[in-house]
Amino acid sequence: MNKGQKRLVVGVLLAASSTIILIFGGAYIRKNIQENRTAQTDSQPAITEDKTAVPTPTEDPHAGMARSPMTGEWVKESVLNNRYVAVMINNIGYAFRHQMGTSKADIIYEALAEGGITRMMALYQNVSGVKQIGSVRSARHYYVQFAREWDAIFCHFGHTKYAVSKMKKLKTENLSGLSGIGPVVYARTNTLAAPHNVFTTGKKIIKGAKKLGYNVKAKGRDAAEHFSFYDEDTVPAGGKKANQITIPFSNYSTSRMKYNKKKKVYLKYEYGSKHMDTYYKKQLAFKNVLIQFVRESNIDRNGYQTMELGNVNGKGYYYTNGKEIPITWERSESANTMVYRDKSGNTLKINPGKTYIAVYPNNRKKLIRVK
Repeated sequence: MNKGQKRLVVGVLLAASSTIILIFGGAYIRKNIQENRTAQTDSQPAITEDKTAVPTPTEDPHAGMARSPMTGEWVKESVLNNRYVAVMINNIGYAFRHQMGTSKADIIYEALAEGGITRMMALYQNVSGVKQIGSVRSARHYYVQFAREWDAIFCHFGHTKYAVSKMKKLKTENLSGLSGIGPVVYARTNTLAAPHNVFTTGKKIIKGAKKLGYNVKAKGRDAAEHFSFYDEDTVPAGGKKANQITIPFSNYSTSRMKYNKKKKVYLKYEYGSKHMDTYYKKQLAFKNVLIQFVRESNIDRNGYQTMELGNVNGKGYYYTNGKEIPITWERSESANTMVYRDKSGNTLKINPGKTYIAVYPNNRKKLIRVK
């Protein structure tokens, strides 16, 4: 091989070596660059996109609703606009076993009539949906007064002359079973003995009221205050234990309330048995129990009762959540005011729910038993 050929071979080898160095060197450099980038990435915190959620507005569970002045519970505004309805309920022993619609009442009054029997008045804010109510019985003048406190349409089948006089004086809008509107509102059943077999329905009451031109809406309502309500279920401070309340109206009729700790209501008993609504198959239950002591006496030789409910005040007790507190009450018939007060003189606050009011002779208050 001459010198020229040797130089050619050497040049080719050098070129090839340079190419190999460039290839492997470039790969080595790229590997180092990639490793450096990875190391830098690993050493720095990751950058994440801010995905903070925009809070969704919470729906008001009470939208379109308002608190009932009768129960303190949330009701539809359409219900709040209803006129109150008061119905006289027969509570003699025989009728007691067949009462209907009483569990749907928001407030129930109970007081003596005559002969030791009691009569009840059921107050409804939304009577239209109640399918059976009764048996309906005759009016007494002090029940007319209770109904007036609530500006309620007063439903009754029969009356005393004292009740008629009081309705005229107070201009009570009433549905009497003995008047021309009677057949529209009331009907007798042949399954029970008269006079304990008169019943009505919410729809019939509304129909009769409209037929007589009564306002069935609350526009211009003129109801007394009575009480206010706690926002939430509350145990009265300093209250005495009251799990059982025995209210002996007479030797014939004794109302008993037993506190159910699980349901947090007082269950009603009378005539030695559960006080049942036989149509809706429910025992009467109340969140609140009020005893209102009144001066009571016979108004005539027939044994009809009367009560001092004009411009007067008195004492009583309030029961809820197994506790008892003393109260007072003030009433003015001329101004149509009636209010219960706590020991500080403030309007009594009660728990939201149904209320039972025993209007009880003050000369028998020592007979009441609480434990």
